[in-house]
Amino acid sequence: MADLFDQGAKSPDPGPEGGAPRPLADRLRPRTVAEVIGQEQILGPEAPLGVMLASGTLSSLVFWGPPGVGKTTIARLLADETDLHFVQISAIFTGVQDLKKVFEAAKIRRGNGQGTLLFVDEIHRFNKAQQDGFLPHMEDGTILLVGATTENPSFELNAALLSRAQVLVLERLSLADLERLTQRAEKELGRPLPLGPDARDALQEMADGDGRALLNLVEQVAAWKVDAPLDREALSARLMRRAAKYDKSGDEHYNLISALHKSVRGSDPDAALYWLARMLKGGEDPRYLARRITRMAVEDIGLADPQAQSICLHAWQVYERLGSPEGELALAQAVVYLALAPKSNGAYVGYKAAMKLAGQTGSEPPPKHILNAPTGLMKEQGYGAGYAYDHDAEGGFSGQDYFPEGIKRPVLYQPVERGFERELKKRLDYFAKLRAQRGET
Repeated sequence: MADLFDQGAKSPDPGPEGGAPRPLADRLRPRTVAEVIGQEQILGPEAPLGVMLASGTLSSLVFWGPPGVGKTTIARLLADETDLHFVQISAIFTGVQDLKKVFEAAKIRRGNGQGTLLFVDEIHRFNKAQQDGFLPHMEDGTILLVGATTENPSFELNAALLSRAQVLVLERLSLADLERLTQRAEKELGRPLPLGPDARDALQEMADGDGRALLNLVEQVAAWKVDAPLDREALSARLMRRAAKYDKSGDEHYNLISALHKSVRGSDPDAALYWLARMLKGGEDPRYLARRITRMAVEDIGLADPQAQSICLHAWQVYERLGSPEGELALAQAVVYLALAPKSNGAYVGYKAAMKLAGQTGSEPPPKHILNAPTGLMKEQGYGAGYAYDHDAEGGFSGQDYFPEGIKRPVLYQPVERGFERELKKRLDYFAKLRAQRGET
């Protein structure tokens, strides 16, 4: 997960021929796979890459993970471990002609007995045609492709390319991983960071799971001249907290709204508030959240608490009137209310069942007895004949059939025994009993 190793140096490492010192992140790059911090789920002895390296065979891969977790470094080390020539390109800066040159060089290299590991950073930035261009060279062995992406490959990469590569998920650095990385950095620098324990924790939290970001922060802190170790407050005053990773059109957007929705559905107001706050902190549009919160009321609370929809709509209106930041409190209150409300998807399930049935029955007309007959011809055709006016029936219920003729009465709406739907179920049972007494099947 990290781009680091212990070189044992005690002073800044100068660049080539006495040039500028190399950045700490570059000096701490691992030299072997064993020196990589974290990513046990793909590098362990029984994990995919561990098994591949042990068997001496490597397939094309796609690394999916956030920035700063070692995608580039691991790709480079895989080339070293398998004696492949390493070529790195970025989809952002590489055009069709550049790709042709890369493939031609790989063919020549292959003819001379050496394979090529082609590492493509931001591979999701290539369009469909460009992605398809890799396929023949992967199939004939000209290149072994290792792509890296921060976006979900299922949405961003062609199915043909994915069928020829194994997707491996790289994870954010844990706090324990970040501490190991901090210790390696201190050994490389030859001195401890001027931080107290709380400030040290705060520094690692600021990195937000990004090893490269941590090393950049460490390099800044190490250059400070201070008389005593800094505490958390002093560190926060000197460093800006790194913005949480959040892309309003990417995976994080959908992951977090899913977490919020499922927390509400699971009746956990604390978790729901947390995910709401995460999205707002990430810069999500509160209007989008208001719309999704209202959807939760319709989909998961439904008629178990008919007031839930009104509360969401009122919260939405309050936000529109107050704006930020005060308006977000109304959204938070709506989220808490939804989380604690009785849950039912009875109407939602019934609606989906009705849509399915409507699709299956096509253009079946309503029964004639419930059709209006404004003309004589329509009366002659039997429109309205035999219609029972429910207000005149005993109990205000005639029990007539309103489904198309020839369709057996289905049960589409099944209320739950929770909240207000408990009362609706009693009404349904009552009408079903009357319908049975009056002879309708």
